[in-house]
Amino acid sequence: MNAHWIQCFSQFNLVVRADNQPRTIVRVGDIEIGGGDFVVMAGPCSVESERQTLDTAVAVAKHGARVLRGGAFKPRSSPYAFQGLGKAGLIILAKAREITGLAIVTEVMSERDVELVSEYADILQIGARSMENYSLLEAVGRSGRPVLLKRGLMAKLEDLLRSAQFILECGNPDVILCERGIRTFETATRNTFDIAAVPVLNAVSHLPVVVDPSHAAGIREIVPILARASAAVGADGLIVEVHPAPQQALSDGEQSLTFSGFSDMMHDLEPYLSLRRSLADAELLATQGGR
Repeated sequence: MNAHWIQCFSQFNLVVRADNQPRTIVRVGDIEIGGGDFVVMAGPCSVESERQTLDTAVAVAKHGARVLRGGAFKPRSSPYAFQGLGKAGLIILAKAREITGLAIVTEVMSERDVELVSEYADILQIGARSMENYSLLEAVGRSGRPVLLKRGLMAKLEDLLRSAQFILECGNPDVILCERGIRTFETATRNTFDIAAVPVLNAVSHLPVVVDPSHAAGIREIVPILARASAAVGADGLIVEVHPAPQQALSDGEQSLTFSGFSDMMHDLEPYLSLRRSLADAELLATQGGR
């Protein structure tokens, strides 16, 4: 391992790679995140209504998503913006799971809500603004649910792994790291996608790594491009925003894919995923031949 990485990351003994530490595979039903499959999580930024959520769930399931994302509780910068439906949104997500078979990932914003959200969600999302909310991290660490941990807006990878270490220390080994872009001086996109974060995290940690190209870009036209880049550099999957009518979305419409846009993205990903599978098969054969 790179000497600089050893200096930065070796203190996080529960999350760093070691000779006797296999790669973590986070299992949600029959889904394996980190096990070689490229798992796509897709859905609306906010659960706005039952019809909007169910239509989106059916559409993304049809085109290959395995997990439905949707915000029931929304951390918004403005107190006047839509804050989510709360428990009613969780009930809608559970109905979508019943109809489509998709697993559910949704954000939990407070340690007080962890028990409630855990009743409905299969994966608890820790948003970028909450990455260093240690009371919340402790609560999800004791929840028994897998956790998708997003990188903070201005967090170094060291900071992200520190938060992951905290969750593992609280007893939860099922953590998925998420690169979602960081805040820099650049204003052409919503955030700056740190593509190097994926191979670095894969090199230094045994935890799965997914990418959120929607928040990394903030512009729907380049979300599929960042999705393909994510597959090419070794991400274990994506979490993408999809909406039936993005121009009418109550949050993040400008970065949400339409149903047809999501279908096109999944189609365009296939050559990259096929190449990954071929390389993995070749590596396996080389390993077996060397025994």
